[in-house]
This record gives sequence, structure tokens and C-alpha cells, in this order.
Amino acid sequence: MNDPVRVEDLLRSLAPQVLGVLVRRRGDFAACEDAVQEALLSAAGSWPEDGLPDHPLGWLVQVALRRNTDHIRSERARREREEKAAREPAAGVAAGQDDSLTLLFMCCHPALTPASAIALCLRAVGGLTTAEIAGAYLVPEATMAQRISRAKQRLKASGAAFDVPEPGMADWESRLGSVLRVLYLMFNEGYTATRGPALHRTDLAAEAIRLARGVQRALPAEGEAASLLALMLLTEARRPARTGPSGELIPLAEQDRTRWDRRLIGEGAALLASTLGRGRPGEYRLQAAIAALHDDTARAEDTDWPQIAALYALLDQLADGANPMVALNRAVAVAMSEGPAAGLALLDTLDSGDGPLTDHHRLHAVRAHLLERAGEIPAAVEAYRAAAARTTSTPEQRYLIGRAARLRHGGAG
Repeated sequence: MNDPVRVEDLLRSLAPQVLGVLVRRRGDFAACEDAVQEALLSAAGSWPEDGLPDHPLGWLVQVALRRNTDHIRSERARREREEKAAREPAAGVAAGQDDSLTLLFMCCHPALTPASAIALCLRAVGGLTTAEIAGAYLVPEATMAQRISRAKQRLKASGAAFDVPEPGMADWESRLGSVLRVLYLMFNEGYTATRGPALHRTDLAAEAIRLARGVQRALPAEGEAASLLALMLLTEARRPARTGPSGELIPLAEQDRTRWDRRLIGEGAALLASTLGRGRPGEYRLQAAIAALHDDTARAEDTDWPQIAALYALLDQLADGANPMVALNRAVAVAMSEGPAAGLALLDTLDSGDGPLTDHHRLHAVRAHLLERAGEIPAAVEAYRAAAARTTSTPEQRYLIGRAARLRHGGAG
């Protein structure tokens, strides 16, 4: 018997490859995705009990192809064919072939708006649920479900080719921007899961890094592709120190920095250095520079917060104030460099009553942290509780509740 969690992780990693094979062979994105989902459900039901087939990818491809061809087949015939698929590699799947990157570019076709393309990629390639994608976009789940459905219809109507476009072609910048945004959001969900019992989804973060490496290798002249990979590596390096023995969240200032992965930090810093002189810095280069400043500091109290605040100010200008998370992080950096009152003043500009962050747990959590630093303990306790009531991440919720309890009982620190 196989561990169901191990099977689930394997299926998540194989899903985009299976979908890529089907779309390359059959072309109908929506129908292929339905067939892949059926194959994944079949595998999730049988593999934990029956054991993994000799060729899991081949098994999934064969089953998905059959579902796509004929949904009305007898249970006996289905079992016979699936047993055969488990013994043989799938026809049409070359050794080492991985269509995930091509699928990623296809989902970012110019027929789709950037927002729709990113949402579709996160669903098809990243394996995120509609609720998780909605959380990343700060929109209702029903709105995101409609957006993804329309994206599938437009992609089918466009007759999009299953290939990676060449730099310089029409809409190239927009398409590449969507691809990089997908990988960025995918990594963020893997590094800090928006819901569930675990802080990390290591499989998702690892897949985002793998795809980012593929994009960077395919497009070595693209500075933002290298910068995004650098940002991922510099951030992922801290993961071993982000949780305690019981999976509890450990904030950046309290982490044991000797546990950070120096190899990843070195690789990320080298990639970031390679982008210098490649024109005006983009958002990923600026974010990677911020991550590098954190990683280069042996002690939290030595962090160069004025420089980080300046970089966040540049990021905010680059986004023209349209990215509330950047503004939120800037408020933290300003508070650390100029004092909590300055940071709280910036937070007040984000809490407009109907803005995307007004009811978001991160706004309340940052407010609680800054109020605590300002010595306003009752208000900080209330804000921590408000944040805990709004997050769907169990580790974050436990941390926020614990922080409120310690403050309430005079145990700040």
C-alpha cells in the first residue's frame, strides 16, 4: 500500500505533463483537461491500494486518452486496458519529454487577457484550486470560476498552436509577462499556502522553480526571467527555518539564520548579479534585491531597512500603486526604518473601506505587528484576533492567536 500523500504529490507533479501530451495530440484544451481530471481521480482511487504502475506518466496518459476518446466503456474493458497501460510506456511520450513549459506558454495566448491567462495557467499547470487562485487575486471564488471558464472557451476558439513562441513576435512581452506572473504566484502559494494545515506546499514551490529554470534556460537574455528565478531561490533558501518542530510559523526576525540554505542563496545572488546592466530594473529584479538584502544579513537587527524601504518605494512606483501587497510590505519596511507611526500612517491609506485589502488577514496582521511595536497592546491584541479570524491557513492562525494570547497576558516578545 502506498502513502496517499505521496500519491497525491506524484499526481500533482504529473498532471501538467499529462495535460500537455493530450493537448499536443488532441488540441481541445477544455476536453483534454476534463479527461486528465478523470484519469487523476482514477489513479487517486487505485494507486494507494494497488501500488504504483511501472510507468505512472504512461498510465495517466493512456487512461486520459481513452476518456477523451470514449466516455462510455465497460468497467471490465477499462480494467484490462489500464492494466496493460501500467505494464507499458505510453505511446507517443518520448523519454524525458516534458510539455509543461509549452503548455504554460499556450495558456498565455494573446487571445486571452493577461488576468485570464494567468488564472488559467495556475489552474492547468500549477494545479491550484479555484479558491486558491481567487485568494491570490483577492476576488470572490465565483468570479474566478467564471474567468477560468471563459478563458478555456476563448483558447479553444483561438485555435492556439501547441508551441513556444519566438521572442520578438507580436504580443511577446505581454505573453512572457503572463508566464512569469504565473510562476511567481505559483511559487508564492507553495511558499506560504493560503489554506490548509501546512505552511508550505513544497511540491508546488519546487514545480514553480523547475519551470522558472526552464524559462530562464530557454530565454537567457531575458533579465526578468533570471530575476524571477533568483527571487525564488533567495526566498526558498529560508524555508528550513520558517517552521518549528511542530510545524509552527517562525517569523523572519526570529529565524535561526544558520539553517538557511547557503547554496541556494549563492545561486540566487549570482543570477541577480547577472541581470545588472540589462536596462531598467523590473519588479522581479527589485524584489530579488530585497530578498538578497535579507539573506545577506547574519542578524535580524542588522537588516538594512532604509534600503529595503527605498526598493519597495520603487516597486510601488513601478506598479503605479496598483499592487496592494507591495504597498503593505512597504509599510512594514517604513515602520522598521522610520518607526511604527510612519508605517501605520501608510496602512491607513490602504484601509479605504472598500479596497482589496480591507478585509484581508495580512492587513490586520501587519497592523497588529506595528501596533505592538508602538506599545498599543490592547489594539494590537484586537488586530491579531481579527487577522486570525480571516486567514484560512492553520499555521498562520495558530501563530496569530498565540501572539494575541501572549500580549494579553503580558508575554510580549
